[in-house]
Amino acid sequence: QVQVVESGGGLVQAGGSLRLSCAASGITFRIKTVGWYRQAPGKQRELVAAISSDTSTNYADSVKGRFTISRDNAKNTVYLQMNSLKPEDTAVYYCNVNYGRLSLTISSWGQGTQVTVSS
Repeated sequence: QVQVVESGGGLVQAGGSLRLSCAASGITFRIKTVGWYRQAPGKQRELVAAISSDTSTNYADSVKGRFTISRDNAKNTVYLQMNSLKPEDTAVYYCNVNYGRLSLTISSWGQGTQVTVSS
């Protein structure tokens, strides 16, 4: 059974840092792209950062220069280092893991972890 579990969220003051982790288990195929998304109250879920199997990355403009995504393939874990946090970063952060082989891609989501940034 595939499981995607996020951790590392919490309450932090503006200007502070948090590191989120996304651990995937039960996956027998190769993990392809992994993305971190966030959803604030009353807003749509948006992509924050993503990392592909060749470790290329892309970021939302709002987090460029502040957030860094990385992956540890041996541990099937992806991290999101968040620095210089702002109140507008407050949201539930979700991890999306895409895995498969050849043209087959399966997508799984975690339950999310709350990040709250106080001003």
